Amino acid sequence: MKLGVMAAGLGGMGWEKALDYCQKVGLEAIELPVGAYPGKPFFDPDEVLKDAKAQQKIKEACKKRGLEIRGLAVHGNTLSPIPKLRKQHIHAHNTAIRLAPLLGTDVVITFSGCPGGSPDDKMPNWVTCAWPGEYEKILRYQWDDVLIPFWTRKAKEAASEGVKIAFEAHPGFCVYNPETILRLRAACGQNLGANLDPSHFFWQGIDPVEAARMLGDAGCVYHVHGKDTGIDQFNTRRNGALDTKNYGDIANRSWVFRTCGYGHGDEFWKPFISMLKQKGYDGVISIEHEDVLMSVQEGFEKAVAYLRTVIIKEQAGTAWWF
Repeated sequence: MKLGVMAAGLGGMGWEKALDYCQKVGLEAIELPVGAYPGKPFFDPDEVLKDAKAQQKIKEACKKRGLEIRGLAVHGNTLSPIPKLRKQHIHAHNTAIRLAPLLGTDVVITFSGCPGGSPDDKMPNWVTCAWPGEYEKILRYQWDDVLIPFWTRKAKEAASEGVKIAFEAHPGFCVYNPETILRLRAACGQNLGANLDPSHFFWQGIDPVEAARMLGDAGCVYHVHGKDTGIDQFNTRRNGALDTKNYGDIANRSWVFRTCGYGHGDEFWKPFISMLKQKGYDGVISIEHEDVLMSVQEGFEKAVAYLRTVIIKEQAGTAWWF
């Protein structure tokens, strides 16, 4: 396994300084943001797509620092009922799919998206319960009329480029847990899979180790984020896990994102890494810093230092003891 970074958080440094920083802290891989919610802080993907020299320059700049490009991040809502946003995010997604192999990677990381509850809706509608019956109708519309047709097309387009689409299961979008990842994969294409980010699973009550087992058995863990979550047991006991308060309202939220090791320690991270290894994942653990209690630099460097102690870097040896 390799340690890497979801580099959107380093965008303020600029391209060269961000790469130098990654080299300085000892990273081996990078996930490049190329549009939609992560933005495009380092280069214009549309311009790079048309320019072979620019593609080569990006690859050489990463290689010079010992960084392997292991994915393009284009998390967006390609199913949004807001026409302008939907158009922008679809365009960013399409560009990423075509650009990925030209930059030496075969993984594009994104969200499934969330449509409205009907063709007439003007805002996304994420359903969180089965009753009243209108919600069941919304889910049928979202999956049968929107998600499955759209991602069937996009899976074929990605497959023609040799690209795998890694969904980050994220509440607020229709794919938010292992079951919905596998449902979409079964319906739309075997090159659809997971960017396994444990941070979104903790507060839902999902065990990320079991998620790794489930998705690993399906052979569809394409990418992994290194990101933690801290659960405030007092606020959770009072208000439950569904929490719409601002992420900065730390004192009153039921949970917040944390730097790896500050939400969960070895009791989680070692079994999680071991399960990934057991299921054949030997890719990158891509650190994503969103800890509101730490600066980007402190939180990121603490995550690097911690994960370095738990990742498994070498191939397994022979069982010499029997």
